[in-house]
Amino acid sequence: MFDKEYDVIVVGGGHAGSEAAAAAANMGSKTLLITMNLQNIAQMSCNPAMGGIAKGQIVREIDALGGYSGIVSDTSAIQFKMLNKSKGPAMWSPRVQSDRMRFAEDWRLLLEQTQNLDFYQEMVRGLLVEGNKVVGVTTSLGVEVRAKSVVLTNGTFLNGLIHIGEKNFGGGRAGERSATGITEQLIDLGFESGRMKTGTPPRVDGRSLDFSKMIEQPGDENPEKFSYLDITKPLTKQRSCHMSYTSPEVHNLLREGFDRSPMFNGRIKSLGPRYCPSIEDKINRFADKDRHQLFVEPEGWNTVEYYINGFSTSLPEDVQFKALRSVAGFENVKFFRPGYAIEYDYFPPTQLKHTLETKLVEGLYFAGQINGTTGYEEAASQGLMAGINASLKVQEKDPFTLKRDEAYIGVLIDDLITKGTEEPYRMFTSRAEYRTLLRQDNADLRLTPKGYDLGLASEKRLKRMEEKHTQASNFVQFFRDTSVKPEEANPVLEAKNSSPVKQSDKMFKLYARPNITIEDVRQFKAVEQYIQDNNLDNEVIEQTEIQVKYSGYIAKEKLNADKLNRLEYVKIPKDFDYSQIKSMSFEAREKLKNIQPTSVAQASRISGVSPNDISVLLVYMGR
Repeated sequence: MFDKEYDVIVVGGGHAGSEAAAAAANMGSKTLLITMNLQNIAQMSCNPAMGGIAKGQIVREIDALGGYSGIVSDTSAIQFKMLNKSKGPAMWSPRVQSDRMRFAEDWRLLLEQTQNLDFYQEMVRGLLVEGNKVVGVTTSLGVEVRAKSVVLTNGTFLNGLIHIGEKNFGGGRAGERSATGITEQLIDLGFESGRMKTGTPPRVDGRSLDFSKMIEQPGDENPEKFSYLDITKPLTKQRSCHMSYTSPEVHNLLREGFDRSPMFNGRIKSLGPRYCPSIEDKINRFADKDRHQLFVEPEGWNTVEYYINGFSTSLPEDVQFKALRSVAGFENVKFFRPGYAIEYDYFPPTQLKHTLETKLVEGLYFAGQINGTTGYEEAASQGLMAGINASLKVQEKDPFTLKRDEAYIGVLIDDLITKGTEEPYRMFTSRAEYRTLLRQDNADLRLTPKGYDLGLASEKRLKRMEEKHTQASNFVQFFRDTSVKPEEANPVLEAKNSSPVKQSDKMFKLYARPNITIEDVRQFKAVEQYIQDNNLDNEVIEQTEIQVKYSGYIAKEKLNADKLNRLEYVKIPKDFDYSQIKSMSFEAREKLKNIQPTSVAQASRISGVSPNDISVLLVYMGR
């Protein structure tokens, strides 16, 4: 059947579980992935897309470390967009529309080609725990499998309850049963649990839609891609999405079903994602708005199924149908399936270490929605980190963590374990105080050396990154060293309403002007000649432009990060007794006792701990 003992068992085959299993196996650990349905590995349960604001940066980071999400996003993409291109590069965020079926298939094929990885289709109903250490799992058929570490990535399946109007039934997602037993055991072991909610919109038949009444949303004219590896290529053809709007008529039709809505009649008691509300929540909370955007997204290259982004709902099916038929272009819409809400168990992430290992049970790791997050990308990044650390623990090596100035993944995990979350956590660029450092374009420069040291990123990947770094650094230096004469510079400057120069000046100084772009400076003969002679690609050219134009901001943010990081090295002893610091506020003592931060820097980020409390702590520690 399979081996009786493993280094790492991963429970759940969603985005978190897939990355965790791949990471552990690629690092040499004997790994078993147990999931309830092997046909649904890395299933896109909600929207058929990867990336977006801040999420695109996370996918790039996963790829840079040696994970698979970026590769699969490229091979299954049907459209690519770089969002926020009109803003500074810290805000640029890549996003792909995905072929849902191809995405899951490509993930499964990649996993099947991964050495050290076995598969088993079954429901895990409990953990094997000896003392305070996990030693394996037990399945619904009573099969016991031993392991040195276990990663739980249960998604929305733990006691999942699906709501459609006044009907509700157990399920982890549409057409799949929920998982039982694990929550109850974890509570018996001393864990605190809670409930969260998420939702999904109707899926409809594209043949019944009138796209002429909608606004076309094409992909980028020159699409890029996610993975830094050259094994994937940018799209040469793309599928368009479309946009329509709700109306006061649609809102009134939806309101007719509010008395049967589980959100409003008390059936759903848990909190849903604040930044991805249901359509009924939107028209209730934003009653002053007479319309909301709906994005009509194809589910793949060839399918006629469409996802109605912005119309997530748990209203009765007849209300959903009637309201959607009043949207422009949807007058004759046919449903493939209605939208629904789902409630599920999660475990407040303050019960975890930075490695995502639980504080209560050694060798047990949590990743994904079990930690209170929402989104494929957030889940995948946690799975990668949990898989890495589960493998390192088995190999008796030092754990691997990322700081807030090193990666969005570091921000995500630190936010979760330091602040916790009472609603589904979603990543935004605004959550990262060092977002100028954490750009999507430099994720490989930041993280590939770390991935290589872990044994995840290949030598080929490392050399490609080093070549990019060298070429960009040399090109920046070229601009610093090379002058341009007024007769060549001024026509370019005047065409952009930029002040002319009276004497020769360094190209770096001119290029750093806000309104001067790479296309402008390429009109200088020396620049175009340098690009041709050194065979520079667009990635290197873009990296150079960012380094020239934002060098001051980058240097300032790096200095701030270095200052704050000094407190990261002021470690707090394990089981430190905060009750003895009487001059510290009661709230701070309680929060610090509960979360048990490992450093003064982490302590300073806990909600309810003031700068004065930190000063008192430093004095008490003799700092």
